[in-house]
Amino acid sequence: IGLKIATYAPKNILIIGAASFIASHGDIASAGPVNYLLVVESIDTIMHFAAPTHVDNLFKNNFEFTKNNIYGTYVLLETCKVTGQIRRFIHVSTDEVYGETDEDAIVGNHEASQLLPTNPYSTTKAGAEMLVMAYCRSYALPVITARGNNVYGPNQFLEKLILKFILLAMRGKTLPIHGDGFNVRSYLYCKDVAETFEVILHKDEVGHVYNVGTKKEMRVIDVTKDICKLFSIDPETNIQCVES
Repeated sequence: IGLKIATYAPKNILIIGAASFIASHGDIASAGPVNYLLVVESIDTIMHFAAPTHVDNLFKNNFEFTKNNIYGTYVLLETCKVTGQIRRFIHVSTDEVYGETDEDAIVGNHEASQLLPTNPYSTTKAGAEMLVMAYCRSYALPVITARGNNVYGPNQFLEKLILKFILLAMRGKTLPIHGDGFNVRSYLYCKDVAETFEVILHKDEVGHVYNVGTKKEMRVIDVTKDICKLFSIDPETNIQCVES
């Protein structure tokens, strides 16, 4: 499919077979190298996963989220417009652009729901979506947007909730959650997500937005309690609520 650029963890590529990839490690916000790779490698398909995603890090460095999620997306779109060789551009967004989900909501968010992001991370992702749709309508760039739930699975980066809490529980340390933990999230296993993106890549319609998720939603506090049960530790003494 001509996809030969990736933001990657080298050990993960070794697991799946490095011979299948040409990996170029660079800055998504640098137009020159991005344009060079598109042309030299004859790239005709982009799956744009690149973005800082961990909201905890947001409070340390807002600028990096804006630079990568908005400006980085702009650079990709603009270079795709200039080269004129892209047949499909998959923009990977997040369900957080919808805002917080009510625990007792009867009907969940759908693709036409209003975007109401509640933190700078989800706001930058919503902004990136607006750029993507603008390039689709103004320049006929063949884009598809996918709004995904939280993903978990093997080899995930250690900052993510499920893996982080499993490791903390294994070490006998407390599990810190922001606020009261009543905010609701959906969680998807990485293999299911990969299979879904394969369908989106080959079968779904250009110009459309697709939710990638599940109807089963859980409060963060309940996920944390389930992890406590797995390790036979007392949630009352091992869960610590911290200020957001």
